[in-house]
Amino acid sequence: MSQRVTRSQAGYTPKKPENPGFVETPGRRRSQRRKSISAEDAETTGFIKRSDVVSSPEKPLNGSLANGNGHANGYTNGHANGSANGHPKTEATSSGLEVEAAKNFPPKDKGGLHEFGGALGMSAMMIGFPALMYYMWIGATFYDGKFPKPSGSQSYSDFFEHMWNLVKTEAYPTNEAWQIYWFFGLTQMAFYMLMPGVYRKGKALPHLGGKQLDYYCSAMWSFYSSIVIMLTLHLTGVFRLYTLIDKFGHIMTVAIISGFLCSAIAYISARVRGATVRMTDNVIVDFFLGSELNPRLFGILDFKMFLEVRIPWFILFFLSLGTCLKQYEQYGFVSGEAGEHLIITTWDMYYEKLGFMLIFWNMAGVPLSYCHCTLYVANHHPSEYTWPTWFIVLLILAYSFMYYIWDTTNSQKNQFRQEERGVVDERTTFPYFKYGRIANPKTITTKHGNKILADGWYGKARKIHYTCDLFFAVSWGLITGFNSPFPWFYSVFFAGMIIHRAMRDIARCRELYGEAWIEYEKQVPYLFIPGVF
Repeated sequence: MSQRVTRSQAGYTPKKPENPGFVETPGRRRSQRRKSISAEDAETTGFIKRSDVVSSPEKPLNGSLANGNGHANGYTNGHANGSANGHPKTEATSSGLEVEAAKNFPPKDKGGLHEFGGALGMSAMMIGFPALMYYMWIGATFYDGKFPKPSGSQSYSDFFEHMWNLVKTEAYPTNEAWQIYWFFGLTQMAFYMLMPGVYRKGKALPHLGGKQLDYYCSAMWSFYSSIVIMLTLHLTGVFRLYTLIDKFGHIMTVAIISGFLCSAIAYISARVRGATVRMTDNVIVDFFLGSELNPRLFGILDFKMFLEVRIPWFILFFLSLGTCLKQYEQYGFVSGEAGEHLIITTWDMYYEKLGFMLIFWNMAGVPLSYCHCTLYVANHHPSEYTWPTWFIVLLILAYSFMYYIWDTTNSQKNQFRQEERGVVDERTTFPYFKYGRIANPKTITTKHGNKILADGWYGKARKIHYTCDLFFAVSWGLITGFNSPFPWFYSVFFAGMIIHRAMRDIARCRELYGEAWIEYEKQVPYLFIPGVF
């Protein structure tokens, strides 16, 4: 049975809290002399050097080395930064881990040279997407939601000069914008480390001998605390929340610049500290895809999890909340249209490196391009996009049902993986659905001993969570109507990405699991919609 622990306890065998029904706030870690080099490095530099991390699997508390699927079963008796607190085992790692490490986590990997069109394609994306963000923002703000284009006798040179002037004047990275963006970001970093939460195990990392890193999950308390604080600041007049809408262009530029700066810091830091993995030796490709797998600060803040959970989705929420408050002040009502720990075992956390692709996308791309439905609602009178009440009610009911499926699907998958590793309790955060855990689930065992979940929602459709994601994206566009193309960017872009990712996942799973995956496809023939497709 896993126990919830405070940060001050993280370097030792977790002890049972006096009040097991409560989550304790991380305390200040006491200074201890350790034999582990990685623990000392984390204390002094705030980062983990990959070569210093003990790579042998540690002995789980239940005395069992593995549960038959190639992953360590039980707790790693160390701190969240992966440093060992006990003596590493001297036994050789399993052949399955060695094979997976050689395949997915080699020091050099030329395969990345062919992703996204190689260095040329990645360069085009790094230049093109910020340009697209500016283009969509100008159209949404200054062209009544329409595509910006030369008007009348305006030449293209005059048109582009006009566009550039709008960027220079209305999207200049002002001091206020820097303060807003980074005060929010740094506050969320502090909340990540200091708010009440729980530790959860990540997937076993083959290149570290099956080690499972600890992840501190405090997003629930961070999110609800942030709502209370932001509403207090708004109602007291200290910071009007709709400033995020009014200063959108300036904040977007700050986010874009910050994305490039943080990407450069992550790349250089990984190279300097010798923490690189799967390098292609092409500077552009390695900068884009990333150089390090699990960069951390103070041994507790995992940058990849922080960026994927806190920054993009929190900003999107507060942009929407700011729009509602702005409507209330302008019109006296809010239109109906305005109205973490599950990612630990995902492929992004396990395999993807932290490079420009993830850093820029989460710091700027997701929060400031997916939000165009919110910008449209903020910039137009409700009469321009109002749907009948019955339609709004129907959409809310459908959205709630799809959220239930999405939440329980991801919870089932995460709970299944966690229980394989010895964590048998459920985290009952709000909202909580009991169907998020399947007792004694039906599984399919592969020739390597891994298990494929073939029960719950995953017994009805293999990628049903993607269906929910796509429904959410389409709903965001649909709520604004069809007068502007920009609110539909999220829907169209996400649909293409989901289809590509699903095909990539299927190919990878067929290669990895072989006949077991073919059997899973036979047992669960539907991909996205049970009984349909």
